[in-house]
Amino acid sequence: MATRAGARKGRGATSNTSGRFESHAREVFDDGWGTADEPAPRLRTTVEVDHSRTVLSFNDSPDVPFDRSVNPYRGCEHGCVYCYARPTHAYLGLSPGLDFESRIFYKPGAAAQLRTELARRGYACAPIAFGANTDPYQPLEKRLRVTRELLEVLLEARHPLHITTKSALVERDIDLLVALAAHRLVTVHVSVTTLDRDLARRMEPRAAAPERRLRAVRTLADAGVPVSVFAAPLIPGLNDHELEAILEAARGNGACDARYIVLRLPGEVAELFTGWLEAHYPLRASKVLSRIRDLRGGRLSQSDFGLRMHGRGIQADLIARRFDVAYRRLGFEGLPTLDTAAFTPPRVPSAQLELF
Repeated sequence: MATRAGARKGRGATSNTSGRFESHAREVFDDGWGTADEPAPRLRTTVEVDHSRTVLSFNDSPDVPFDRSVNPYRGCEHGCVYCYARPTHAYLGLSPGLDFESRIFYKPGAAAQLRTELARRGYACAPIAFGANTDPYQPLEKRLRVTRELLEVLLEARHPLHITTKSALVERDIDLLVALAAHRLVTVHVSVTTLDRDLARRMEPRAAAPERRLRAVRTLADAGVPVSVFAAPLIPGLNDHELEAILEAARGNGACDARYIVLRLPGEVAELFTGWLEAHYPLRASKVLSRIRDLRGGRLSQSDFGLRMHGRGIQADLIARRFDVAYRRLGFEGLPTLDTAAFTPPRVPSAQLELF
């Protein structure tokens, strides 16, 4: 489906560009009747079932501190224009643009699938990452409760996990998180991209406001749940000057650790982010893109292991030094090591009676 380009209220992407695997591309043109100049209609979110046969995904990337993850949802209604997961919608024959944030797939049987996979003979326990691709606490979770059901399985099995989110909805599950934390089984990482409400509203239109995320950090920390804040992504020329302020706000609200990631623009995200910049910050677009290229060896994207998270060059080195100085000055203590020894394979419902 082709849609008119331009900023839309409540949406991050400004277009619905075709995925890279499509044989045809569609675009809006003026047929002489003036319809191309009419305001774009409101784009509603549709929800579909994800029929994946497995719920655990494994990786061997040296850039991330986990080798397995669970993603309850495909696509994300938060609409973050910079999201590196957007290109995955192309595998579904959909656009990484507006389709990614308005056509969401969920896994209604995820908890049962996870129970089965954890119970398999020979499964070796290691922390599972939630939110490595799309947010496990995006708006639909309030109604669908897929993430909460997964947490219940992990608590029963005493299985460790990491959660990354930019949603205050994580507070809803504080009962489970406190129980997991009591056994050293969970860490929560809250992404805070900016403290500027206007920038956040344009860049992450359906995510929680910055101050609301920080309040969630305080709530979790006060309850005894280990919390870290991700200053991510840092966008040179747009929000990188906020790094120290974000770390100070994180520490002031009880975060025990912090990390940062520099903007990544893989696949179709480069085009989508460029279109967003030109629509919202036309006078700053060329400067921002130039500084991104300085971080990425002259390109907008860099997929090399060891470089894609933090970039390279003078700018990258300066950001790293700024982070290190602020981290030490603020006295972050670091996250606890999670316990894998208490894991007990969960029971899987069966018609076969148990011997004992």
